[in-house]
Amino acid sequence: MDSQNTLPVNKLLVAEDNESNFLLVMTILKRDYQIIHALDGLEAIQKYRQYSPDAILMDLKMPNMDGLEATREIRKLNTCIIVVSAFAFDSDKQEASAAGCTDYLTKPIDARLLKETLKKYLS
Repeated sequence: MDSQNTLPVNKLLVAEDNESNFLLVMTILKRDYQIIHALDGLEAIQKYRQYSPDAILMDLKMPNMDGLEATREIRKLNTCIIVVSAFAFDSDKQEASAAGCTDYLTKPIDARLLKETLKKYLS
């Protein structure tokens, strides 16, 4: 089979309630990753259990359950969780780290940095 016709190997769960932010991530990463979308923290936990993604991009502020609470639950299962948030204060980064996040990226998303960060944890 031609390598251009094969599906990407790594599955990536994107927990993002804002459709335009999700579409941006999808556009940047769709050729390199199988993308799974969750609209809030509760759905992120459910989809994590269902699909066993290799990594998670987690927004912090979402309805029903925020990204930090979802991270605490998922982290018990030991996976790579990268925060992607508009909140860029050191206190936000420290809180995410304390919750068990692997790394922290700020919005607006830098496509090159996003790809490099994922490659660092998934290779």
